[in-house]
Amino acid sequence: MTELSLRELNRTLLVRQMLAERVDISPFELVRHVVAVQGQEPNWPYVGLWSRLAGFTHEDLASLLRDRKLVRSTMIRRTVHLATAEDFRWLRPTVRPIVDAALRSPYFRDEIDGIDLDELAAAGRALLTGKILSRAEFGKLLGEKFPNRLPRRLAESVELMVPMAHGPETGEWGRWRNRYVTLSLADEWIGAPMGPAPDPRQLILRYLAAYGPATVADMQAWAGVTRLAEVIDDMRDRLRVFTDDKHKVLFDLPGAPLADPDLPVPVRFLPAFDNALLGHKDRRRMISEQDRRRVAKEASAGVPMYLVDGFVHGRWGLDGSTIRVIPWHPLTPADEEALRAEAERLLSFVAPGADAKVLVER
Repeated sequence: MTELSLRELNRTLLVRQMLAERVDISPFELVRHVVAVQGQEPNWPYVGLWSRLAGFTHEDLASLLRDRKLVRSTMIRRTVHLATAEDFRWLRPTVRPIVDAALRSPYFRDEIDGIDLDELAAAGRALLTGKILSRAEFGKLLGEKFPNRLPRRLAESVELMVPMAHGPETGEWGRWRNRYVTLSLADEWIGAPMGPAPDPRQLILRYLAAYGPATVADMQAWAGVTRLAEVIDDMRDRLRVFTDDKHKVLFDLPGAPLADPDLPVPVRFLPAFDNALLGHKDRRRMISEQDRRRVAKEASAGVPMYLVDGFVHGRWGLDGSTIRVIPWHPLTPADEEALRAEAERLLSFVAPGADAKVLVER
């Protein structure tokens, strides 16, 4: 088996994630390509698409949410993502085990203990049928049927059991934190029923197209599901096989491009929770273990980071109208010039105005 170096895997991931250069495709096509875009907080998906697409505007994404072409909901890794409506129909049933497992955590268990979960799910579906409600309104109505429980926890429990879509205003540009969530039944929002069964084969094939080559552990870490090795075993004759620098077996699609390890790549700013950083169990192809540990207590890739020469070089944040860049490693003059130029472009997207500025900390 051919061994792929860390730089080959890095450059290949950058190319497949559209981070080696901005591409001229639609936001809808990009979201479909990467399967799902992390959308845990409203503004971050906009930054992720801006870093990948030529000429991207806020309205480009907002209109897809309003037109119901994209669904914002809980899916892979039990977190909020954006996916095309068609993909959500098979993706949500496929990752259902990890979503359902949350109900066994103390956060939920202590409030739903003793409740018939089928009854709770049915009550939630009945209350939402034909309606769009805020999470607070939904919780209040559930609380009337199941008294002496925390209404919000009841609402969140039903969200795990019944596929739902967040209203477009929930994902509008303008907020870095979730403060207002509206809910509707996903099948009503999409106008089509959810898929009848999990589709792990499609999950693997679509994942490899955007994140491969990858190990089974990588696939499972990205999706949050287990037992994919059994599926891979039945698919081996359809896949290419490599090894990495640690001799772990990597799978990939036949004919999928592998990038030149010396491919020049630009500085890129990534949003918090970007899937390019969260798409593998072994994240060394984009961030060193030393740097990953720097932010491990902040949920690892849950902080925005930037890339120099294709690898995480530091973190950044928006402080009012100032982009504050915090390097973790020395910058060459050329790299600093490129970093500042890209930060200025990002600033015009996230905080345009006369007072906006870039600050690179020393």
